[in-house]
Amino acid sequence: MSNTVRVRFAPSPTGYVHIGSLRTALYNYLFARKNKGVNILRIEDTDRNRLVEGAVENLLRTMEWAGIDFDESVEKGGPFGPYRQSERLDIYKKHIDLLLEKGHAYYCFATAEELDEMRRQQEARGEAPKYDGRYRDYPRDQARRRVEQGEAYVVRMRVPDSGETRFRDVVRGEVAFQNDLLDDQVLLKGDGFPTYHLANVVDDHLMGVTHVIRGEEWLPSTPKHVLLYRFFGWEMPRFAHLPLLLNADRSKLSKRQGDVAVEDYIKKGYLPQALVNFVALLGWNPGEDRELFSMDDLTEAFRLEKVNKAGAVFDVDKLNWMNGQYLREMDTGPLTAFLKPFFEQAGLDVSDPQVLEKMARAVAPRINKGEDVAAFADLLRGEMPDITEAEALEILNLPDTTGVLQRFVQKASALGHLSPESFKQIMKEIQKEEGVKGPALWKPVRVAITSGTSGPDLPLVIDILGREKVVAMVRHVLENYCNS
Repeated sequence: MSNTVRVRFAPSPTGYVHIGSLRTALYNYLFARKNKGVNILRIEDTDRNRLVEGAVENLLRTMEWAGIDFDESVEKGGPFGPYRQSERLDIYKKHIDLLLEKGHAYYCFATAEELDEMRRQQEARGEAPKYDGRYRDYPRDQARRRVEQGEAYVVRMRVPDSGETRFRDVVRGEVAFQNDLLDDQVLLKGDGFPTYHLANVVDDHLMGVTHVIRGEEWLPSTPKHVLLYRFFGWEMPRFAHLPLLLNADRSKLSKRQGDVAVEDYIKKGYLPQALVNFVALLGWNPGEDRELFSMDDLTEAFRLEKVNKAGAVFDVDKLNWMNGQYLREMDTGPLTAFLKPFFEQAGLDVSDPQVLEKMARAVAPRINKGEDVAAFADLLRGEMPDITEAEALEILNLPDTTGVLQRFVQKASALGHLSPESFKQIMKEIQKEEGVKGPALWKPVRVAITSGTSGPDLPLVIDILGREKVVAMVRHVLENYCNS
């Protein structure tokens, strides 16, 4: 096996990119880059019934969005292609023939109906459903004749019926499976396509893969893969099975309890650097007392040996916090470009670049993801305040509030243009004339304009709305909410 680290991300194009798949792709990428190795993208499309049109293109877009690139892939090619399994059928057929010849595999002619009946009987006896090996010892010459006559068949691997299969996992240490509990796995299906189990072993070997980094769900299949390596007489790669991703109740992460597709998080306005940072920490501990890591930081710190065995809880609150941190670190230009489509979705006018930039600066400290801007849409449009917050209503009925707001309307109406600077000047004048300061001065104006006791930077909001809207909003509050 090569001294150069070679890893692969090998998804099936069956729909959206799962968050777990993003983590698998990320860990492979980080491990390859950390070790100056090669990162391979291979498309495992041998299950023809589950293929989804456009899934490969969506996968490539998602990986590009996340900043995960590949050295060899369906797009870039490479020395060990093709990188799409449906284009490698002759390779698999040759290896199936080799297993048949050595007696490590056999033809099976059991029909779907026969297999269903077999499972029903096993379940009735309280046994775990498992292929019963009815064709294991079928004479090879008779099997070949039936195949030549066009009879439907599959090819199964002949798992040893005693002993155990052991391997060492980077994450889990020594792992052992009893052979008599393993199924005689189908290697070649009736449609002529290999199953994942054969294709991934053959491809990993021929592509020189040194480390197989994948999700825990593949752990029960690994002894079958180990046996195939032995049957072929090949050196095994090192295995590393990543912990499950869990919901808050520690059940397996599923769409029933929340979003599991990367594209859902993209649509909601999560930044790639935040989602990547968050996903990287699901099951891996860098051993540092911080939580924000750039891709370069992650690459430098990444060690497979620091991946945990225990399942990792997908904490959306933590993701929201992390995304908010990244949003607030963005320069105004990129921030504005990122938030523009979310302002549009919220029905706001984004035609004026200067106003758009002001809106972005106003909401950024108050949001954690792009779609959160919708909560400020009414305010940024200058809708008349609808005040329901108990504390805000109390402020509007304090003794000094009416005087402050009346002075504000009088002074702002006299101006040709209400800017952040002139707004601050007005507030200084009101402070002197009304003899109020601090919260008693500022909170009534904030409530009258933003409908609440907290919100975006007030001078910025006033600059966005302009004098006429601001004056109209304060008048509306005076007429409808203040005791005269």
